[in-house]
Amino acid sequence: MSAQLQDPLLGLRPMQVEDLPQVIAIEEAAYPHPWTLGIFQDCLRVGYCCWVVNLDQQVIGYGVMSVVIDESHILNICIDPKWQGKGLAVKLIRRLLKIARQHGAETVYLEVRVGNKPAIGLYKKLGFVEIGERRDYYPDRNQSREDALMMSLEL
Repeated sequence: MSAQLQDPLLGLRPMQVEDLPQVIAIEEAAYPHPWTLGIFQDCLRVGYCCWVVNLDQQVIGYGVMSVVIDESHILNICIDPKWQGKGLAVKLIRRLLKIARQHGAETVYLEVRVGNKPAIGLYKKLGFVEIGERRDYYPDRNQSREDALMMSLEL
């Protein structure tokens, strides 16, 4: 039996301001140093590609991506910890990649914590390759910093 979620009430749609309370709740549950409400508001205001995964009207994940000329950057992608491991991140990333192509992007970039092995494995499965590291990029829970792995995908 597949762990992927197959449900007719599962959807992907553009993020709306009304979604932000649910988005912030997921962000705070998933990350030691979550984005603020203001960051998400700014992303919507400037027109970044902001999408949510919803199940029966409940937001259970989201992604934020910028597209500039021929490059795209996945800035934040998160599935509610209660819903991880069900194939939702793959669906969301594939949607973001489709949007990047539609906007003329030739390459998609992202950063991921070097310790986030499940995410790194997912990105590699989708075709992303390692292109470098950013030292001390992410704050962590211990008042220190964690390196970021830089990855890219040619579209």
